[in-house]
Amino acid sequence: MADFRLVNPEGWEYDLQSVYSAYIGYFQLHNIPWYDRTWGQFFETFEQFLGFSWPVITITDSWTGRAHIVTRLTTVGAFIKMIKTRFGETLPTPDNMLKVTHFETAQRHLRNVADWATYKKLYTTLPAVALAAFKTRIRAGEPNAIRELWAKRDKTFLAIDFEWSERNPATFLEWGYAAVRCGHLDAVGAWPPVPESNYRKGHYIIGDYVDKIVNKHCPTYPWQYAWGESQIIPRTKLPQVVQSVISSLVSPDTETTANSLVLVGHGVSSDIQRLEETKIKIPHNVLIIDTASFERALFNTGERGTMHDPKTGKLRAQGSTLSLGGLLHSLGIDPPCALHNAGNDAFLCLLALQKMLEPATATPVPDADARRKPKSAGLGTGMSLPVVFMGHLTVEGGGYLKSPGGTGSPRVRERERGGLETDEMGLVRRVSKYGSASPPGTDKDREKERDGWARSGKGVRSVTK
Repeated sequence: MADFRLVNPEGWEYDLQSVYSAYIGYFQLHNIPWYDRTWGQFFETFEQFLGFSWPVITITDSWTGRAHIVTRLTTVGAFIKMIKTRFGETLPTPDNMLKVTHFETAQRHLRNVADWATYKKLYTTLPAVALAAFKTRIRAGEPNAIRELWAKRDKTFLAIDFEWSERNPATFLEWGYAAVRCGHLDAVGAWPPVPESNYRKGHYIIGDYVDKIVNKHCPTYPWQYAWGESQIIPRTKLPQVVQSVISSLVSPDTETTANSLVLVGHGVSSDIQRLEETKIKIPHNVLIIDTASFERALFNTGERGTMHDPKTGKLRAQGSTLSLGGLLHSLGIDPPCALHNAGNDAFLCLLALQKMLEPATATPVPDADARRKPKSAGLGTGMSLPVVFMGHLTVEGGGYLKSPGGTGSPRVRERERGGLETDEMGLVRRVSKYGSASPPGTDKDREKERDGWARSGKGVRSVTK
């Protein structure tokens, strides 16, 4: 377009329709018979007023979040000068024009409005302008915007977490999610949500890499999902699984209304990037909350008070960001399960968000007596992986060891030579194949005996080819 121009929003701060309204109010207040004046034609209707040809841009108010068509004070001055030049009378600058503080900082498209049709067309874009600004405010962690979103009780908040290989981020090891459908809960009178019973949750382990890839700097714990049943799937099925979960919670994509789905994550940019890499379709009107940004904004505004580093005792600096573990600690939540497990992290991320919005939310504790054997989805390779569902504690050799499943004592290492059996309670336990006696044969024979086991700090499982 030949007339396409971009301008900085600085100085563009007066709602155009409010300029016209302010003049009509001024004439009424001071008993000015504008309709008898030669220049009165410009005030007969708003459409006549637009005939001056006003340069405008669209912005949103940083305080209210509403979108406006605004002009500059210098343009109002140019209108007054035109009246003086053509008709010989001087109009004042009204003092009750609506002044808007722009939220946007990037350049905006400049347009000239000289008739009603052009103004009406521009006016129809305001909902999309407001939505774009609201998405930005939510993504930046603006406390008032996120509180407003939660208070409406009509959204579904979906926390997600990927765990991937440190050597190749495109190689996914786990995916977990936790969701709370606020609209449904509010409709049945169950508010605020109770995490144990009101969160939908899931955890998926990529079977292709379960015994092949081990992260060194930030080890993952795929076998210690504390809030439900883990499922093992082949890597080729992960996009299908993730897409199905998201599709079950979204509303249609529109340019003017926010989606019913709100994505949540801690340092969520990396997870969004993983979704894009796997071609997962997410509607453009989905809002995204980063709990790290939200907490940082709360701290920067003084709403979290003075904080100290629990390790060094030093005061926390403005603008600093907490890890998920640090955020949980600051909220008084002692994680009842291992972090760096995709399912646990997603659940705890959603819990942390609710805790910041609903401080009275109780911290759930996994029921150690309610553990179940995880489901093993078909791997497509003729391979099945019996999984030990560990939860808060690791079940090993008929005894309980605190997670993450360490290999500390010689007795524990001796138990690792055993097999698995399921007791009458459905718990999968490891037992010694030879009882208390050492396995017969040479060291080489015993090494062969252990060939079917894999252990990397993430639990023990048997691989059957």
